[in-house]
This record gives sequence, structure tokens and C-alpha cells, in this order.
Amino acid sequence: MQASRQRLLWLIAFLSFAALGVALVSQHVFNMPPCAWCVLQRLIYLVIGLIALIGASANALARLGAALTGILSLCGIAAAWYQYDVAAHMFSCDLTFADRFMSASGLDGSIPWVFGIFASCMDATVEVLGIEYALWSLALFAIILITSLIAAVKR
Repeated sequence: MQASRQRLLWLIAFLSFAALGVALVSQHVFNMPPCAWCVLQRLIYLVIGLIALIGASANALARLGAALTGILSLCGIAAAWYQYDVAAHMFSCDLTFADRFMSASGLDGSIPWVFGIFASCMDATVEVLGIEYALWSLALFAIILITSLIAAVKR
């Protein structure tokens, strides 16, 4: 069963890094500048992916990795929902949690091509196939949560 837990963690890592890749392609190829909540979700995907890789690579850490990715996916769900339900209706994301956190981390200045904040939340609202980008992200975080829970409870 350990092998199936590790496969699920590899899947979580793949999904997380794929989400980050799609976000970067959207920004740099399709000219969709991210808002503070967008880049916060990018950071969450990156951390989930890294933890899933560590858990998949180290047998002793697999269950812990699954639990941590589940907790982080809940954070991602909260961030995506806030972006969709609140921030997308605000003229500015300035001084929201995401803006303060990303600015305090220094990531927006040190790695601006990944974590730079280039739009307000209202301006960053984009639909793909008729569904807002934030809801796509929320759905992926939910899939990661379910996968994490399955991996965590496997015997």
C-alpha cells in the first residue's frame, strides 16, 4: 500500500506543478497579469508540489506529506474562494492578506516573473470556458484535497 500512497503523492506533485505551469503560460503567453490572490495560490501550489515530492521520495514521510498537502489544499481552497467571492469585486487587493503576505515574503520582488503582482483582483478576473479562473483553481485544490485524504488514510 505504501507504493499506492507514493503514486498519489507523485500525482499531487504533478497536478500542482502543472497548475503553476498553466498560470505562468497564462501570464507570459496569453498576457493575463496576476493579482495578489493569484500569486498566493501559485505559492501554495508550489509548496504542495514540493511537499508531495518529498513525501513520495521518502517512505517514512509519505503519510505526513499527504496530510500536509491536504492542509495546504484547504488553504488554497480558502484563497481561491476569497478571490472569487470577495477580492474579484474589489477595486484593489492592496492591504488584503494575500498582498501583505506576498510583499512581506519578498517573493514578489525577488522572483517577479512567478510571484509579481501586476493587476488588481477585479482586473485579473478571467473566464476560461465560461468559468472564472479562480473557480478552476478551487476545483483543482479540491481534487488535491481528496487525493491527499486518500493517500493519508491508506494503510
